[in-house]
Amino acid sequence: MRRALLLCAAVLWRLGEAAVSRRELCAGSKCYAVFQESRDFPGAQKSCEDFGGHLLTLQSLRTQEILSTLLDGLGGRYWIGLQLQDGRCPDRASQLFGYTWVVGDGATDSTSWSRFNTDCSLECVSVSEEGNSTWWQQSCRDKLQGYLCQYSFQEPCARFPVNEDVNVDYTTATGFSANDWEVFPQGSIVVLQQTDAKHLTSKYICFSSNWAQAPWNCGVMKGGCEHKCVSQNRQHSCTCPTGQPLHANKITCEEDPCAGCAHKCENEGDTYACRCDPGYTLAADRKGSCSDENRECLNKGFTECVDMDECVSAPCEHHCTNSPGSYNCSCFDGYIVIPETPHKCKLHCGKAECPAECDPNNPYQCDCPDGYILEERQDEMVCLDFNECEMFYCEQGCENTYGGYVCSCNAGYKLVDQFKCRKTDGDTDKDTDGWEGSGAATTPYFFTTPSVKYPEPTRRPSKVTAGGLLGIIVCIVVVILVLVFVVHHILRRRGKMESAGALKARRDEAHDLQQVTTNKNEKAASERPLKQDA
Repeated sequence: MRRALLLCAAVLWRLGEAAVSRRELCAGSKCYAVFQESRDFPGAQKSCEDFGGHLLTLQSLRTQEILSTLLDGLGGRYWIGLQLQDGRCPDRASQLFGYTWVVGDGATDSTSWSRFNTDCSLECVSVSEEGNSTWWQQSCRDKLQGYLCQYSFQEPCARFPVNEDVNVDYTTATGFSANDWEVFPQGSIVVLQQTDAKHLTSKYICFSSNWAQAPWNCGVMKGGCEHKCVSQNRQHSCTCPTGQPLHANKITCEEDPCAGCAHKCENEGDTYACRCDPGYTLAADRKGSCSDENRECLNKGFTECVDMDECVSAPCEHHCTNSPGSYNCSCFDGYIVIPETPHKCKLHCGKAECPAECDPNNPYQCDCPDGYILEERQDEMVCLDFNECEMFYCEQGCENTYGGYVCSCNAGYKLVDQFKCRKTDGDTDKDTDGWEGSGAATTPYFFTTPSVKYPEPTRRPSKVTAGGLLGIIVCIVVVILVLVFVVHHILRRRGKMESAGALKARRDEAHDLQQVTTNKNEKAASERPLKQDA
C-alpha cells in the first residue's frame, strides 16, 4: 500500500511539473485547480484524468464560489466539465440546455449562461471571469486559454507540528503553495527551516495521513534530495557532487569549498585549499592572485585581473588579434599561416595562376608560393602552378594539385613512405598512409594534408628572375675571360722559359766541342818532336 501511494505521488508531481498551473484550492476532501495551458476539450479532460480527477463540475454554490476565486484576475476562457451527449443539440427547454456534467447527474444550483445558441456544433462549455463567471457554448475542438480540474483525495495530512522559531513551507503535489491550508492531500511537501539558518532543517512528504521524512523512496522526487538519491538494499540516501559534503540534514549539500578559487583547488585530507597556476601567487583572500606575462593584476593581493594586450609587442608577422590570456595571428590576403610557426605567414595561391608578389622598388624581384614558378609576361609577372607529376616522383598514380601533387597506387598495392607502392597481399588497409600537399602522396579513398619533406618537388623550380639570370650570365662570362687570360699568360711564360733553356744548352755544347778540338791539336804537336829524335 505504501509503495502504491509513493508511485501515485510521483505521478502527481510529474504531472504537476508538466502543466502550467496557476492556482489551487482544497476544501474538505477535494482540490480545485486552474491551468493556463492551451487545450481543446478532449485534451483538457485527459489532463485532468491524468491527475486522477476530471474537469470541474459546478453542481453547488460552493463550487461556484471556488470558481470565482480561481478565475479572479485571469483573462480568457477555460473549459469546465459540461458537454452535450453524442448526437444531441442544445435544447432551451431542458435543464442546462441539454448539456450534462462529465460526472454525476445533471443537477446544478445555478447557471450563468451568456446567451442561448441552438447550433449543434457547440457541444462543450467554457467559463470566463466576465460578469459573474459567465458560461459559453463552444466547439469542443476549440483551443482555449486553459481549463479547470477537480480531484478528490483520501487520507490527507494535518498541519505539521512545529516550534515558533521554525519556518514552515507547504507545497502540493501539483506545485501550488498551500501555507494557509489546514489539511493537505497526499504528495504534499512540507519544508522546515530554522530562522536565519542557511540550510533547511528537514523535509517531509504526506503519505496515508502521515508525514514521511526525507530521504524517502528515490522514485518519488529524488527522495527529497537536493542533488541525487541512491537506493541500496531498500535503503535510500542522498549524495552530493564531488567536493561538496552532505549536510547534517542528510538531504542538502554544503557549499563547494573550492568555489571562488581563481585557478584550481586541491584536497588536503578532510579540507580543500586553493592553488595557483605557475606564475601566480596566492593572495591574502586565499583565492589566488596573478603575476604572469599574459595577465596583470589591478591591485597586488587581490583576485581581480585584466588581460594584457600581447599584440602591442607585435608577435605576428601580419595581423594580430588579442584574446583573453593570449592572442591569435592571421595573414594578409594571398597568404596563409605556417602550421609549424603560427606567427609567420607564407604565400598561398590555391589556383592555377596568381599574380606574383614583387618588390615595389624592383619589379623584377618577385616571389611565388611553394609549388609555383615565375613567368615574365609583357606587362606583369605571374606565378604558374608547377606540374610535379612530370618529375615522376610517384611510383604509380600521380595527380597534380595547386601547389603540390597527390600520389596513389593501383588496386592490390598500398602506399608506403607517401610515394612508393607495395603489394598488399590481401591487406589493403594496414600501414597505408595518405598525404596531400607539396611533395605529398596518398592512396585512393584516403586523403589527408600533413607536411611531407620528401621529395620536395616544389623547391626544385628556380625562382631566379630575368634580371637575376642576366647578371649570372654576365658573371659567368667574366669569370671565363679571366680564366682564359690567366691560362694564356701561364702558357706564354712557360714557352719563354723553355726557349731560354734550349739556347743555353746549344752554347754549352759548342763550348765543349771547341775545348775537345784544342786538346787534340795540343797532343799532336807534342808528339811530333819525339818522332824526329827517333
